[in-house]
Amino acid sequence: MRLVLSRECCDDGGTKFPQGNSETAKQLPQIQNKGSGESIQPPNVWAKKMIITVDIGNTNVKIGLFGENGKLSNSFKMSTDVKRTSDEYIALLLQLLSYNGIDVKSVNGAILSSVIPQLDYTFTNVIQHVFGVKPLVMGVGVKTGLAIRYEFPKELGSDRIITCVAAEKLYGAPFILVDFGTATTFNIVNERHEFLGGAITLGIKVTMESLARCTAKLPNVELETPSKVIAQSTRKAIQSGVIYGTVGQIKYMVERIRKETGLTNAKVIATGGMAQLVADVEPLFDHIDRELSIKGLYEIYRLNVNS
Repeated sequence: MRLVLSRECCDDGGTKFPQGNSETAKQLPQIQNKGSGESIQPPNVWAKKMIITVDIGNTNVKIGLFGENGKLSNSFKMSTDVKRTSDEYIALLLQLLSYNGIDVKSVNGAILSSVIPQLDYTFTNVIQHVFGVKPLVMGVGVKTGLAIRYEFPKELGSDRIITCVAAEKLYGAPFILVDFGTATTFNIVNERHEFLGGAITLGIKVTMESLARCTAKLPNVELETPSKVIAQSTRKAIQSGVIYGTVGQIKYMVERIRKETGLTNAKVIATGGMAQLVADVEPLFDHIDRELSIKGLYEIYRLNVNS
């Protein structure tokens, strides 16, 4: 059944979500250039033929838009919530597109990766309704350009593969990719384009939240790096243990991975929201790229659609 979203979603003065069409950009207010007095168009109003990439993670849904030149034109996020309906996600997506001046008719291709099976159908429906295209969905049979050396390939999360595809394309192999998400993952690709596997542990935010949830007196504290490892307060002691402990963990894991694989010259690449927090403590990474997941999806789309 086709979902229909009205241009006026509410009559009580609440938020109104404009229908995503060619009039969207025209309705956005013009910006006055104070120096010349000329009005300039809102940013990010592009020509046709764009690809949208959607990465559904445990915490956030990351969305990227790529132009004909293969460059990332814009990206934004929304919270992952399995309780939201297709209608709600459509409304949110149209609002984000409108805010960024993006005409839905400019999108003629889509690719979707998800680690939340309950949302696969929801977002396939959302993309078809908003853009009128059927997305390529990451799964068995989709070409990635990597040989998967994994004992049970079906258990491997697509989020780990898409980031590795982008890392190899942009920075070259061999590499150790550390992804700071809800979980922190270590992913290894050698010079023969083989995904060798890796390791998974608790993410930084999850670790802090678990301490507060699973203990009687430890508080939930903000993510802030203390000036010293030895702390004189409980709040700073938690911050020290989690943040400096993560730095030590990464140093050990990288050293151990290099020893086990013999990839002594492997680059260390970081992605995810907490990558910079760790890098500010110690420069462990050769490259930090927070957009690897959506960039990897674009490369996979090109590999499958253009082949």
